[in-house]
Amino acid sequence: MTHDEVATACALRHGRSPTKLLQVLRDVQAALGHLGADAIDAVARALGLPRVRVEATATFYHLLHAESHGVYEILFSDNIIDHMQGKNELLEYMCERMWLAPERVSEDGLVYVGSTSDIGLGDQGPAALVNGAPLPLLDHNRLDLIAGLIRNQKPLSEWPPMLFEVATNIRRGDVLLAEPHAPGSSVARVLEIGPQGMLEDLERASPRGRGGAGFKTAVKWAACRAAPGSARYVICNADEGEPGTFKDRVLLQAHADLVFDGMTVAARVVGAAHGILYLRGEYLFLVDALEAVLQRRRDDGLLGNRILGEPGFDFDIGIELGAGAYICGEESALIESAEGKAGRPRNRPPFPVTCGYLGQPTVVDNVETFACTAKIAVRGGAWFAAIGTPESTGTKLLSVSGDCARPGVYEYPFGVSVRRVLADCGAKRPHAVQVGGPSGTCLSWREFDRRIAFEDVPTAGAFMVFGRERDMFEVARNFTHFFAHESCGFCTPCRVGTSLLSNHMDKLAAGKGSAHDLTQMQRLMHIMLTMSHCGLGHTAAKPVVETMEKFPETYERRLQALDYEPAFDVDGALETARQITGRDDAFAHVDEDRS
Repeated sequence: MTHDEVATACALRHGRSPTKLLQVLRDVQAALGHLGADAIDAVARALGLPRVRVEATATFYHLLHAESHGVYEILFSDNIIDHMQGKNELLEYMCERMWLAPERVSEDGLVYVGSTSDIGLGDQGPAALVNGAPLPLLDHNRLDLIAGLIRNQKPLSEWPPMLFEVATNIRRGDVLLAEPHAPGSSVARVLEIGPQGMLEDLERASPRGRGGAGFKTAVKWAACRAAPGSARYVICNADEGEPGTFKDRVLLQAHADLVFDGMTVAARVVGAAHGILYLRGEYLFLVDALEAVLQRRRDDGLLGNRILGEPGFDFDIGIELGAGAYICGEESALIESAEGKAGRPRNRPPFPVTCGYLGQPTVVDNVETFACTAKIAVRGGAWFAAIGTPESTGTKLLSVSGDCARPGVYEYPFGVSVRRVLADCGAKRPHAVQVGGPSGTCLSWREFDRRIAFEDVPTAGAFMVFGRERDMFEVARNFTHFFAHESCGFCTPCRVGTSLLSNHMDKLAAGKGSAHDLTQMQRLMHIMLTMSHCGLGHTAAKPVVETMEKFPETYERRLQALDYEPAFDVDGALETARQITGRDDAFAHVDEDRS
């Protein structure tokens, strides 16, 4: 098929809607192997869009690429936990087996091996993706097997299924993960009590958003319901790109009906007819199972027209995939992406509840938030409010990974101590815990009696354990590179600041640091915090700030001078010239005193 034929077929599959541009680009890349100039032109023609609009979207996302990545694309997770488990050594081993350099396609065009940001498998790493399919628990033996399959050009459908098995690893369940839930029970209950009754239950329950921001769910839904508009939308944010977080993946794997019930309850309350599950691109492997659940719900009258026989209650859910952009976890950036654009955060106000998807009132909530609201619909607000703390009602799912014997998902009532979680997961000589991912809070061993709650240590769900042998400077350095890689580039303080900050950390790591660098980093962090456009820039320096404060020795031992220490060796750079000219006299060297 020609590029135009492929683009047209993909566009037709998505109704030739410009809002489906990202989905069309994903499909075209899957068919052609990459998104070169000809493919961009063809998509622009198929959707009737300006080429610059198509290219702006195609070049924004990390999982889309203009050059071929071969028949097999292997992307190792670059999360700090994967690093601790030997990711770099395994990547090098795979490259040696396939006779190629990292981030390059093999000479025969067969395979590409590289890195990508966290892929949501922190509990079973080191992990990678092959053509979007998960490869957990990698070791030399598995890589030997994979290398053989690739050399024999076996299609993924013929690979051993055990290579792709992703466990849920639910280690401790409570009201969400341990109690049974009858599909549709929440929907039936909200039909009984009505939208206003459900809002009153939410007021009593007082749940706060589980995506990290902690905004009151009842306030958000009520505002959307009251906002003027010709249509309303419900979006489930399943773009959990925060390193160390994977609890939303587990909810969708094991309790998809609970989540979809929550979305349908929200639709009844706000008056929405259309819902979107925005799923991060790294979770492509969940799509078939989730589509099967959605179809079963349609067959059972839980989605579609006249849900449970109720006249006028029409609501359906579609799945839209991201393509590798951490910033799309921010709700306005997610909406931009769902509309087929580059996922850059919007200026606010207006907020999504009044002007969201396609300019209409929109509820955007986290996967876990919808699961909570489904439970509230069935059990009532007073029941939910009795769990947790007065300011943090209900339970919280924690994605536990790192130096522990039992990584996985743990559900606790809010108010649980960090020390209790460490004991339950079998933490090995814990020295620090990163709660909430890189943008969250770093706790030293002195703070393990603090509690997981919005009034003490809030979190979107990540709980990364670091033992005494870990270097917290290297942890922070990994996080600064993550933020530099994931900055959307919209504002200068974040775009430039994250890059400069990671450069300073690299300079310290190379043994060329000085007190001057620490001062410069402090200035950069202040600028990023006060002047960045969105939360990514505001929190990108947080890992450095907190590790400098709580683990100062790990920075001090890297300082080589009290004043400025250059990172660039001018005299060393002249060595090649000296060899070419055959000179090695004093005037062929840089003399700092003479200069």
